[in-house]
Amino acid sequence: MLRIRHEVDGGPEVLSAEEADVPTAGADELLVRVEAVGVTLPTVRKVREAREGGEPVSLGGEVAGTVVTTGPGVTGFRAGDRVTGLCFADAYAEYAVLHTAMASRIPDDADAVEAVALVRSGLVARGAYEAACVEPGESVLVTAAASAVGTLALQYAKAGGAGRVVAAVSSADKADFVRGLGADEVVLYGDADRSGPYDAILDGVGGDLLGPAVRSLATGGRLVAFSSGGGTVEAYELLVRGASMIGFQIRAIATGKPALYECWLRELWQLRAAGTLRTVVHEEIPLAEAARAHALIEQRRNLGKVVLVT
Repeated sequence: MLRIRHEVDGGPEVLSAEEADVPTAGADELLVRVEAVGVTLPTVRKVREAREGGEPVSLGGEVAGTVVTTGPGVTGFRAGDRVTGLCFADAYAEYAVLHTAMASRIPDDADAVEAVALVRSGLVARGAYEAACVEPGESVLVTAAASAVGTLALQYAKAGGAGRVVAAVSSADKADFVRGLGADEVVLYGDADRSGPYDAILDGVGGDLLGPAVRSLATGGRLVAFSSGGGTVEAYELLVRGASMIGFQIRAIATGKPALYECWLRELWQLRAAGTLRTVVHEEIPLAEAARAHALIEQRRNLGKVVLVT
Protein backbone atom coordinates (compact mmCIF):
# COMPACT_ATOMS: atom_id res chain seq x y z
CA MET A 1 0.00 0.00 0.00
CA LEU A 2 1.01 3.64 -0.39
CA ARG A 3 1.95 5.53 2.80
CA ILE A 4 3.27 9.04 3.46
CA ARG A 5 6.04 9.52 6.04
CA HIS A 6 8.91 11.87 6.87
CA GLU A 7 12.37 11.03 8.13
CA VAL A 8 13.65 14.55 8.84
CA ASP A 9 12.02 17.66 10.25
CA GLY A 10 11.12 20.49 7.93
CA GLY A 11 8.45 21.86 5.66
CA PRO A 12 6.09 20.04 3.31
CA GLU A 13 9.01 19.11 1.08
CA VAL A 14 10.23 16.48 3.58
CA LEU A 15 7.12 14.33 3.10
CA SER A 16 7.72 11.28 0.94
CA ALA A 17 5.69 8.35 -0.36
CA GLU A 18 6.69 4.77 0.30
CA GLU A 19 5.34 1.27 -0.18
CA ALA A 20 4.42 -0.46 3.07
CA ASP A 21 2.69 -3.61 4.27
CA VAL A 22 -1.01 -3.41 5.09
CA PRO A 23 -1.30 -3.17 8.90
CA THR A 24 -3.23 -5.56 11.13
CA ALA A 25 -6.04 -4.56 13.47
CA GLY A 26 -5.25 -5.20 17.14
CA ALA A 27 -7.57 -5.45 20.12
CA ASP A 28 -10.48 -3.00 19.87
CA GLU A 29 -9.24 -1.78 16.49
CA LEU A 30 -10.58 -1.64 12.94
CA LEU A 31 -8.59 -2.02 9.74
CA VAL A 32 -10.03 0.56 7.35
CA ARG A 33 -9.57 0.84 3.60
CA VAL A 34 -9.09 4.59 3.46
CA GLU A 35 -10.93 6.78 0.95
CA ALA A 36 -10.26 10.21 2.45
CA VAL A 37 -7.86 11.75 4.97
CA GLY A 38 -8.44 15.13 6.61
CA VAL A 39 -5.32 17.25 6.94
CA THR A 40 -5.11 19.08 10.29
CA LEU A 41 -2.98 22.01 11.40
CA PRO A 42 -1.52 20.07 14.38
CA THR A 43 -0.25 17.40 11.97
CA VAL A 44 1.21 20.03 9.65
CA ARG A 45 3.01 21.62 12.59
CA LYS A 46 4.25 18.25 13.83
CA VAL A 47 6.31 17.78 10.67
CA ARG A 48 8.45 20.77 11.69
CA GLU A 49 8.92 19.71 15.32
CA ALA A 50 12.36 18.63 16.50
CA ARG A 51 12.58 14.94 17.33
CA GLU A 52 15.07 12.70 19.09
CA GLY A 53 16.58 9.98 16.96
CA GLY A 54 16.24 9.48 13.24
CA GLU A 55 13.27 7.17 12.96
CA PRO A 56 10.60 7.99 10.34
CA VAL A 57 7.53 9.65 11.81
CA SER A 58 4.02 8.55 11.00
CA LEU A 59 1.32 11.14 10.48
CA GLY A 60 -2.03 11.28 12.25
CA GLY A 61 -5.28 12.61 10.91
CA GLU A 62 -8.95 11.95 10.32
CA VAL A 63 -9.72 9.06 8.03
CA ALA A 64 -12.88 7.82 6.38
CA GLY A 65 -13.46 4.60 4.50
CA THR A 66 -14.70 1.03 4.79
CA VAL A 67 -13.93 -1.52 7.50
CA VAL A 68 -11.97 -4.47 6.08
CA THR A 69 -11.42 -6.50 9.25
CA THR A 70 -12.02 -6.10 12.98
CA GLY A 71 -9.57 -6.92 15.74
CA PRO A 72 -10.12 -9.06 18.84
CA GLY A 73 -12.80 -7.82 21.22
CA VAL A 74 -14.52 -5.52 18.73
CA THR A 75 -18.28 -5.25 19.05
CA GLY A 76 -20.60 -2.87 17.25
CA PHE A 77 -18.60 -2.79 14.01
CA ARG A 78 -18.14 -5.31 11.23
CA ALA A 79 -16.50 -5.64 7.83
CA GLY A 80 -18.24 -3.48 5.25
CA ASP A 81 -19.22 -0.67 7.66
CA ARG A 82 -18.42 2.84 6.44
CA VAL A 83 -16.65 4.69 9.24
CA THR A 84 -14.70 7.81 10.07
CA GLY A 85 -12.46 8.68 12.98
CA LEU A 86 -9.16 10.10 14.17
CA CYS A 87 -5.97 8.03 13.76
CA PHE A 88 -2.96 9.10 15.81
CA ALA A 89 -0.47 7.27 13.60
CA ASP A 90 -0.17 6.21 9.96
CA ALA A 91 -3.34 7.96 8.82
CA TYR A 92 -1.76 9.08 5.54
CA ALA A 93 -2.08 5.67 3.92
CA GLU A 94 -4.34 3.52 1.77
CA TYR A 95 -5.12 1.36 4.82
CA ALA A 96 -5.22 2.58 8.42
CA VAL A 97 -5.92 1.17 11.87
CA LEU A 98 -8.63 3.01 13.79
CA HIS A 99 -9.43 2.47 17.48
CA THR A 100 -13.12 1.85 18.08
CA ALA A 101 -13.26 4.63 20.71
CA MET A 102 -12.45 7.12 17.95
CA ALA A 103 -14.64 5.55 15.24
CA SER A 104 -18.18 6.35 14.15
CA ARG A 105 -20.42 5.34 11.29
CA ILE A 106 -21.00 7.49 8.22
CA PRO A 107 -24.67 7.97 7.26
CA ASP A 108 -25.77 6.43 3.96
CA ASP A 109 -26.33 9.84 2.35
CA ALA A 110 -22.81 11.16 3.10
CA ASP A 111 -19.51 10.40 1.41
CA ALA A 112 -16.03 9.95 2.87
CA VAL A 113 -14.82 13.45 2.00
CA GLU A 114 -17.78 15.09 3.71
CA ALA A 115 -17.27 12.86 6.74
CA VAL A 116 -13.67 13.95 7.34
CA ALA A 117 -14.66 17.57 6.75
CA LEU A 118 -17.49 17.41 9.27
CA VAL A 119 -16.80 15.05 12.13
CA ARG A 120 -13.59 16.02 13.90
CA SER A 121 -13.78 19.70 12.95
CA GLY A 122 -17.44 19.81 13.91
CA LEU A 123 -16.83 18.12 17.24
CA VAL A 124 -14.01 20.54 18.08
CA ALA A 125 -16.20 23.51 17.10
CA ARG A 126 -19.11 22.10 19.11
CA GLY A 127 -16.99 21.40 22.16
CA ALA A 128 -15.24 24.78 22.11
CA TYR A 129 -18.56 26.58 21.81
CA GLU A 130 -19.98 24.54 24.68
CA ALA A 131 -16.94 25.28 26.85
CA ALA A 132 -17.38 29.02 26.22
CA CYS A 133 -20.87 28.96 27.79
CA VAL A 134 -22.19 31.51 25.30
CA GLU A 135 -25.50 33.09 26.29
CA PRO A 136 -28.02 34.30 23.68
CA GLY A 137 -27.13 37.79 22.50
CA GLU A 138 -23.49 37.65 23.57
CA SER A 139 -20.61 38.56 21.26
CA VAL A 140 -18.28 35.84 19.93
CA LEU A 141 -14.91 36.13 18.16
CA VAL A 142 -13.78 33.10 16.13
CA THR A 143 -10.11 33.08 15.14
CA ALA A 144 -8.80 31.01 12.21
CA ALA A 145 -12.34 31.52 10.96
CA ALA A 146 -11.60 30.29 7.44
CA SER A 147 -10.19 26.98 8.69
CA ALA A 148 -12.17 23.74 8.78
CA VAL A 149 -12.96 24.16 12.50
CA GLY A 150 -13.47 27.92 12.16
CA THR A 151 -16.07 27.61 9.41
CA LEU A 152 -18.15 25.28 11.59
CA ALA A 153 -17.59 27.35 14.76
CA LEU A 154 -19.04 30.40 12.97
CA GLN A 155 -22.12 28.39 12.07
CA TYR A 156 -22.48 27.05 15.62
CA ALA A 157 -22.29 30.59 17.00
CA LYS A 158 -25.01 31.82 14.65
CA ALA A 159 -27.24 28.80 15.31
CA GLY A 160 -26.70 29.20 19.05
CA GLY A 161 -28.09 32.71 19.10
CA ALA A 162 -24.93 34.79 19.53
CA GLY A 163 -25.72 38.47 19.09
CA ARG A 164 -22.51 39.44 17.29
CA VAL A 165 -20.26 36.95 15.53
CA VAL A 166 -16.87 38.28 14.44
CA ALA A 167 -14.48 36.30 12.24
CA ALA A 168 -10.72 36.86 12.57
CA VAL A 169 -8.75 35.88 9.46
CA SER A 170 -5.17 36.17 8.23
CA SER A 171 -5.93 38.17 5.07
CA ALA A 172 -8.64 40.46 3.72
CA ASP A 173 -9.33 38.24 0.71
CA LYS A 174 -11.07 35.76 3.04
CA ALA A 175 -13.66 38.30 4.21
CA ASP A 176 -16.46 37.48 1.77
CA PHE A 177 -15.95 33.77 2.37
CA VAL A 178 -16.48 33.95 6.15
CA ARG A 179 -19.35 36.43 5.82
CA GLY A 180 -21.05 33.82 3.67
CA LEU A 181 -20.85 31.44 6.62
CA GLY A 182 -22.55 33.81 9.03
CA ALA A 183 -19.93 36.28 10.27
CA ASP A 184 -21.44 39.69 11.08
CA GLU A 185 -18.02 41.35 10.98
CA VAL A 186 -14.53 40.42 9.80
CA VAL A 187 -11.21 41.54 11.30
CA LEU A 188 -7.59 40.75 10.55
CA TYR A 189 -5.51 39.11 13.27
CA GLY A 190 -3.64 42.31 14.04
CA ASP A 191 -6.89 44.19 14.64
CA ALA A 192 -8.73 41.59 16.72
CA ASP A 193 -7.92 43.24 20.07
CA ARG A 194 -9.19 46.63 18.87
CA SER A 195 -12.60 45.35 17.76
CA GLY A 196 -13.72 44.00 21.14
CA PRO A 197 -14.74 43.58 23.80
CA TYR A 198 -16.00 40.03 23.32
CA ASP A 199 -17.95 37.87 25.71
CA ALA A 200 -16.41 34.73 24.24
CA ILE A 201 -13.44 33.90 22.01
CA LEU A 202 -12.95 30.57 20.25
CA ASP A 203 -9.24 30.56 19.48
CA GLY A 204 -7.77 28.22 16.90
CA VAL A 205 -4.52 30.18 16.39
CA GLY A 206 -2.70 30.65 19.71
CA GLY A 207 0.88 31.87 19.64
CA ASP A 208 1.36 35.63 19.42
CA LEU A 209 -2.38 36.17 18.95
CA LEU A 210 -3.27 34.77 22.36
CA GLY A 211 -2.19 37.78 24.45
CA PRO A 212 -4.09 40.39 22.37
CA ALA A 213 -7.12 38.08 22.30
CA VAL A 214 -7.23 37.93 26.10
CA ARG A 215 -6.97 41.72 26.27
CA SER A 216 -10.05 42.00 24.06
CA LEU A 217 -12.24 39.98 26.45
CA ALA A 218 -15.14 41.71 28.12
CA THR A 219 -15.61 41.63 31.89
CA GLY A 220 -16.45 38.04 32.73
CA GLY A 221 -15.40 36.91 29.25
CA ARG A 222 -14.25 33.39 28.36
CA LEU A 223 -11.51 32.36 25.92
CA VAL A 224 -11.45 28.74 24.77
CA ALA A 225 -8.09 27.66 23.32
CA PHE A 226 -8.18 24.62 21.06
CA SER A 227 -5.19 25.23 18.80
CA SER A 228 -1.77 23.60 18.88
CA GLY A 229 -0.07 26.98 18.59
CA GLY A 230 0.73 27.45 22.27
CA GLY A 231 1.20 30.97 23.59
CA THR A 232 1.54 32.79 26.89
CA VAL A 233 -1.12 34.62 28.91
CA GLU A 234 -0.50 37.02 31.79
CA ALA A 235 -2.65 35.96 34.75
CA TYR A 236 -3.15 39.65 35.59
CA GLU A 237 -4.96 40.18 32.27
CA LEU A 238 -7.52 37.58 33.30
CA LEU A 239 -7.73 38.93 36.85
CA VAL A 240 -8.56 42.53 35.94
CA ARG A 241 -11.34 41.37 33.62
CA GLY A 242 -12.70 38.66 35.85
CA ALA A 243 -12.20 36.54 32.74
CA SER A 244 -11.30 32.91 32.25
CA MET A 245 -9.34 30.78 29.80
CA ILE A 246 -10.27 27.19 29.06
CA GLY A 247 -8.36 24.56 27.11
CA PHE A 248 -10.35 22.15 24.98
CA GLN A 249 -9.31 18.85 23.38
CA ILE A 250 -11.81 16.54 21.67
CA ARG A 251 -9.72 13.45 22.44
CA ALA A 252 -10.43 13.96 26.15
CA ILE A 253 -14.17 13.83 25.44
CA ALA A 254 -13.90 10.78 23.16
CA THR A 255 -11.95 8.73 25.68
CA GLY A 256 -13.24 10.19 28.97
CA LYS A 257 -16.89 10.92 28.21
CA PRO A 258 -17.96 8.50 25.48
CA ALA A 259 -21.70 9.04 26.03
CA LEU A 260 -21.31 12.79 25.52
CA TYR A 261 -19.11 12.17 22.49
CA GLU A 262 -21.81 9.99 20.92
CA CYS A 263 -24.47 12.60 21.71
CA TRP A 264 -22.46 15.31 19.95
CA LEU A 265 -21.89 13.01 16.97
CA ARG A 266 -25.61 12.41 16.53
CA GLU A 267 -26.28 16.13 16.85
CA LEU A 268 -23.65 16.93 14.22
CA TRP A 269 -25.23 14.73 11.57
CA GLN A 270 -28.71 15.99 12.50
CA LEU A 271 -27.63 19.62 12.07
CA ARG A 272 -26.01 18.72 8.76
CA ALA A 273 -29.21 16.98 7.58
CA ALA A 274 -31.26 20.02 8.61
CA GLY A 275 -28.95 22.36 6.69
CA THR A 276 -27.88 24.21 9.85
CA LEU A 277 -24.27 23.12 9.36
CA ARG A 278 -22.53 22.78 6.03
CA THR A 279 -19.00 21.68 5.34
CA VAL A 280 -16.59 23.50 3.07
CA VAL A 281 -13.89 21.53 1.28
CA HIS A 282 -11.10 23.66 -0.15
CA GLU A 283 -9.65 20.92 -2.33
CA GLU A 284 -9.42 17.16 -2.72
CA ILE A 285 -5.76 16.24 -3.29
CA PRO A 286 -4.32 12.81 -4.20
CA LEU A 287 -2.61 11.09 -1.27
CA ALA A 288 0.72 11.04 -3.11
CA GLU A 289 0.63 14.86 -3.23
CA ALA A 290 0.39 15.29 0.55
CA ALA A 291 3.19 17.86 0.46
CA ARG A 292 0.98 20.18 -1.58
CA ALA A 293 -1.81 19.82 0.98
CA HIS A 294 0.55 20.75 3.82
CA ALA A 295 1.83 23.76 1.88
CA LEU A 296 -1.73 25.06 1.43
CA ILE A 297 -2.30 25.02 5.17
CA GLU A 298 1.13 26.40 6.12
CA GLN A 299 0.60 29.31 3.73
CA ARG A 300 -2.89 29.92 5.14
CA ARG A 301 -4.40 29.69 1.68
CA ASN A 302 -7.14 27.18 2.45
CA LEU A 303 -10.77 28.14 2.77
CA GLY A 304 -12.25 25.21 4.67
CA LYS A 305 -11.00 21.64 4.78
CA VAL A 306 -8.09 20.20 2.80
CA VAL A 307 -8.69 16.50 2.09
CA LEU A 308 -6.37 13.81 0.75
CA VAL A 309 -8.05 11.12 -1.36
CA THR A 310 -6.78 7.66 -2.23
